Amino acid sequence: MDNKKLFLHTNPLKLFLKASIPGGISMLMMSVYTVFDAIFVGKFVGSVALGGLGLAMPLVIINFSLADLIGVGSSVPIAILLGKKEDKKANEYFTYATLLIIITGIVIGLLLYFLAPSFMSLVGAKGDIAMYGVKYARVYAIFSPISTLFFAVDNYLRISGKIKTSMYLNIFMSIGTVLTELLFVVGFNWGIQGAAFGANIVLVICIGIAYSFFFTGKLQLKFVKFKANSKMLKEIVSNGTPAFLTNVAGRLFSIVMNIMLIKFGGDNAVVVYGILFTIGGIVEQMLYGVLDSLQPAIGYNYGANENQRVTLLVKYSFIAGAIISIFFAILMFVIPETFSSAFLNDFSLLEYSAHALRLFSIAYLFKWISHTIQTFLLAIEKPLPALAISISICLVFPLVAIAILLPLKLDGLWLNYATACLLSAIFAVIMLIVMRKKLFLQKEKESE
Repeated sequence: MDNKKLFLHTNPLKLFLKASIPGGISMLMMSVYTVFDAIFVGKFVGSVALGGLGLAMPLVIINFSLADLIGVGSSVPIAILLGKKEDKKANEYFTYATLLIIITGIVIGLLLYFLAPSFMSLVGAKGDIAMYGVKYARVYAIFSPISTLFFAVDNYLRISGKIKTSMYLNIFMSIGTVLTELLFVVGFNWGIQGAAFGANIVLVICIGIAYSFFFTGKLQLKFVKFKANSKMLKEIVSNGTPAFLTNVAGRLFSIVMNIMLIKFGGDNAVVVYGILFTIGGIVEQMLYGVLDSLQPAIGYNYGANENQRVTLLVKYSFIAGAIISIFFAILMFVIPETFSSAFLNDFSLLEYSAHALRLFSIAYLFKWISHTIQTFLLAIEKPLPALAISISICLVFPLVAIAILLPLKLDGLWLNYATACLLSAIFAVIMLIVMRKKLFLQKEKESE
């Protein structure tokens, strides 16, 4: 099915299911690889190594976030341009964005490799936990110029109507990563570096497979000659900044959290936070997969002035987001020991981790609200309001929550994300109510 028929002529509920189910499965499989990454490190290298992985992960995610900035930032105008039947311009954005990600990956990879030790010192990490963090980050730095393309090309496949291909590729990536990490960490005993090396090898293979589809010339998106200009760069950065700042602000706050955790609970608190981060990542990835997979459909219909279809797609997004988030919130609260035990070889931390996870799980009663509204705003090229929501949930409200909950010490840190998600949900709903009428009135005037 070509993307025009898929996005404009498929029943909205059927379109939602066609886009969201493969997207959700794709990101769920990606979360499987991150979970097994932490399990292999925690079980076979040790709890201290798992803490080092947690310290390094903000750097790794910031690196990928820059590629995501370009990937999401270009996907929005590409989808809207295709909806307007401006294929040539869409292909110029696609080609330019791919080259931009490679160049960015080289620069950030070099910085990540050489500055990793200084970062560990900055957060107060010393000894083995810092050493493990540096080793893990440096492997990702070496692969950065290529591996960072993965998350962008996933968007481009979905825009091109290759939704199932994207899902199968993510499944292959996750299973392949689990097998390579099993080989390198457990079989070859390469330690934490083996975990990072296994993940990156599979990412590179998947990127090669994904981009091969665009060289056949059979898809609407293809590589073309282009002339870079400031307008293209400005539009990509403008549309991609909210997604980027969501990740970066969150990782900057993770750095602040690690400093506070070391202060109040030492290395054990960092290990527990790494477990919370990994388990929460399952929910975050599923939400991202379901909601982000609808961006091309929403953007395409918005570009084609199909406002009723846009409204229905957003409605279905809210329902799906609520079901996913609340289900996992209940699961984490009821059986936290089951989740936590998978990552530990030192079961003296089990009760400590389970208590923290119960408090942390409350966040997912509210997380879906701001996430859904932000995704909608991004899809229709409203980056500034989306940016405001991103910054609120990832940095502003978490910092406010630290100040409010500081007397509770460690319990205050475990409750921080729940407080931030609640405040951000209220903020996002108010913003949506204010903007909704204005958005559709504007579209009606444009169509007259």
